[in-house]
Amino acid sequence: MKIRILLLLLMGTIISFGTQAQEVYTKKGVAVDGYDLLSYFEGKPTEGKEQFSHTVAEVRYLFSSAAHRDAFIKEPQKYLPQYGGWCAYAMGESGDLVKINPERYKIIAGKLYLFYDFWGTNTLSLWNEDEGKLLPAADANWARKKN
Repeated sequence: MKIRILLLLLMGTIISFGTQAQEVYTKKGVAVDGYDLLSYFEGKPTEGKEQFSHTVAEVRYLFSSAAHRDAFIKEPQKYLPQYGGWCAYAMGESGDLVKINPERYKIIAGKLYLFYDFWGTNTLSLWNEDEGKLLPAADANWARKKN
């Protein structure tokens, strides 16, 4: 477990190095690596398209169809990922802002959680091992970051 925590801290350091921490995880100016947020709730993460984009609070989201974009516009809070789209496991374990693999996700009580999965470390598996502890810790860590 200590090795996992050390790796997680290292991942956070590498990812944060030289960048200013931001509230929402973006890559090349697009949230969730360009994946369609509504597609997660349909059980099949799908990349969005530029022609179906929408911007909220200076963050651009892509969608796979006009219908998905329009549904998001009506109820963005219903679809936005928890913790600004940063890795839920890292948020629960250490409070660090760690990038995600957009294909590693979990829907819990109607909310979207995203996870890191690179270099042989799948944090969704780690999350599933101790979700009962990590979820409240992640909520508390995120609340502290927001204040």
